[in-house]
Amino acid sequence: MNFTNERYLILNNTQTNQTTFIVFISIVATIGGFLFGFDSGVINGTVDGLKIAFQSDSVGTGFNVASMLLGCAIGAFFAGRLADIYGRRSLLIVSSIFFLVSAWGSGIADSSIEFICYRMLGGLAVGAASVMAPAYISEIAPASYRGTLTTIQQVAIITGLFMAFVSNYTLANFAGASTEKFWLDFEAWRWMFWIEIGPATLFFVMLMFIPESPRYLVVRGQYDHAKSVLTRLYGEQESENKLSEIKQSLDENTDGPKLSDLLADNGQVRSIVWIGIGLATFQQLVGINVVFYYGAVLWQAVGFSESDALLINIISGAVSIGACILTILVIDKIGRKPLLKWGSIGMAITLSLMVISFSNSTTDIDGNLTMGDWGTLALISANTYVFFFNMSWGPVMWVMLGEMFPNQIRGSGLAVSGLFQWSSNFAITMTFPILLTSIGLAGAYGFYAFSAALSAVFVAKFVYETKGVELEDMKG
Repeated sequence: MNFTNERYLILNNTQTNQTTFIVFISIVATIGGFLFGFDSGVINGTVDGLKIAFQSDSVGTGFNVASMLLGCAIGAFFAGRLADIYGRRSLLIVSSIFFLVSAWGSGIADSSIEFICYRMLGGLAVGAASVMAPAYISEIAPASYRGTLTTIQQVAIITGLFMAFVSNYTLANFAGASTEKFWLDFEAWRWMFWIEIGPATLFFVMLMFIPESPRYLVVRGQYDHAKSVLTRLYGEQESENKLSEIKQSLDENTDGPKLSDLLADNGQVRSIVWIGIGLATFQQLVGINVVFYYGAVLWQAVGFSESDALLINIISGAVSIGACILTILVIDKIGRKPLLKWGSIGMAITLSLMVISFSNSTTDIDGNLTMGDWGTLALISANTYVFFFNMSWGPVMWVMLGEMFPNQIRGSGLAVSGLFQWSSNFAITMTFPILLTSIGLAGAYGFYAFSAALSAVFVAKFVYETKGVELEDMKG
């Protein structure tokens, strides 16, 4: 009896250690998500500084803000392919170095072109981290709680955004405005970029303590190394079974994953690839990054001061974190598809309410937008919209992309989906300042509301559930 109890305790402790290790390396990977969010959100408080420093008009400012997204599209595409050659962990290490250089360079830039170059370098890092972190987590986590761990990536992204907003607000308040001189006689907006150097350094150091993805190691034929990693993750007995399953899931007689694997035997693009492209594109067409990147500009247009606008961004960030935590609690219980569907419906409704609010606004003699009593509805609707996005499309799209593709095409599928995701992000971000001065806020948000409604139809008709399905059993 004592021997049985002792054996049970040993097994239980072993499983606890394995789970702790999986959670630890997942958290390390999500530091990339934090930097993804911080790098995306920090631009929010620097728009006025960029306008003055580089003397740019609305189109030029739009490109300064959106330039990172071109790098994101390129980074996401090539990271997915290069990760199949050099490994998931290796690409995350490279991205951490790019984060460091971009954060430093964006703050020292003296011209628009120099700034764009550093921001595009940061974009390469964000693009790589955006597809590699969820893929890495999916490939090391058990199916029973894979969705929960992958959703932590979105919590990290939103936390990064939130901390960027807090940092921007704090620095602007201490300096008096984002354009005023701060420590060492540099403007506050430059320090907003330099704050990122800290977490980027932490990311680089912590990546030295995590293993390579075992599924990548099997793809490269490094079976002994893969077995060693799988044993640390799942234990000796389970590692043998998992290694055999991974081998069987890969195509026979292949030289390794390649882009042509995305085509079916009839030469047509696989249906799973189109679903990935659809998920990636709709996540941006609903306009969420207009709130993230132009939140301060948006609320100043509604009538708030720069300080109040930055504070509202902090509130939105807190709402986002709360929504992601809710998703963590339920995603492996109710599944991915219901969250996407109800998120789409909620966003369509709240965006429509924002359209109504903006439609009832007036413009004063100086061209400033005033909303009166409609401002309260706009503010509540915007934060409710942010909540619906971050309990659905925000985390769940990345969860789906990280797990829905079969092992053979995961890197290539992520590459193509990531390219479309960031290209759509660029298009939405680049066009918002133009839409703002042409058809106004109501017209722009009308398009986002229509896209949200359309995304609900897309989910209902094309997306299938992946809850509890092993990666080796994914079909495409």
